Amino acid sequence: MTYLVSSDLATVPAGRRLRALLARPGILPMPGAQNGLAALQAKSAGFEALYLSGAAMTASMGLPDLGIITVDEACFFIRQIARASGLPLLADGDTGYGEALNVMHMVRCFEDAGAAAVHIEDQLLPKKCGHLNDKKLADPADMAAKIQAAVRARRDLVIVARTDAAASEGLDGAVARAKRYVAAGADAIFPEALTTPDMFREFAQKMPGVPLLANMTEFGRTPYLTASEFEALGYKMVIWPVSSLRCAAKAQEELYAAIRRDGGAQAMLPRMQTRAELYATIGYADYEALDASIVTTVIPTAPAKPAG
Repeated sequence: MTYLVSSDLATVPAGRRLRALLARPGILPMPGAQNGLAALQAKSAGFEALYLSGAAMTASMGLPDLGIITVDEACFFIRQIARASGLPLLADGDTGYGEALNVMHMVRCFEDAGAAAVHIEDQLLPKKCGHLNDKKLADPADMAAKIQAAVRARRDLVIVARTDAAASEGLDGAVARAKRYVAAGADAIFPEALTTPDMFREFAQKMPGVPLLANMTEFGRTPYLTASEFEALGYKMVIWPVSSLRCAAKAQEELYAAIRRDGGAQAMLPRMQTRAELYATIGYADYEALDASIVTTVIPTAPAKPAG
């Protein structure tokens, strides 16, 4: 069924659907999806919720993840992923695109675009990937004010507060900030760039009863752990933020090299999704059938002949 006529989820806001998933036992895996096609593929693989990374958005635009893009540009990505998949989506809100009023504007825009949740981080602009060095942190009171503003503006959106403090203020500093953000109204906490399983475990032990999100990014400071391992450490959500984009980008790099080398893409055919597979993924036949059904239903009947 295409999104044009699907109504089974339209009456339940995305934020409420995400809250229902979080209320179940176990950890919620949320792979990154950088566009609508990736979202459909993740849904086909059986995932029930998705993540949209700021790094994936900017990289797909040929830009670094330094807080450059706008709310409207982010909403373009949110809208296509939510529309294509119908799955609850956690979106990266960076630093909130400004101060309190900007955060409130972002929350309304993201929610209107179809997001189920947003995370806001306690860095200062220009913000950096959480696994890089020399991050500048906001004053915790200022960050708490942003969380309060986000909570005030949201209707059903889940508000996740991310803290990058572990690298510069230690685990206790990150915990202190996290507790302040929860007091300000955050629904969940995202401790970024923890470096050992023991750190993840200790953070969870110091935040009892608070849903926690783990970031399983590649080539970063966090060791490679599985969803079940994060669950055992006390985490409720896990994201793989840029994995799909990294795989797609590597495949594209190899494709362009092959075309340049061989004068054509024939060597890459075994690596390609076929036309039939692509059409099945995007529901091409469903849209054709819908179009045909509409054409059939609007054919007018012949007018009655006048009497006499």
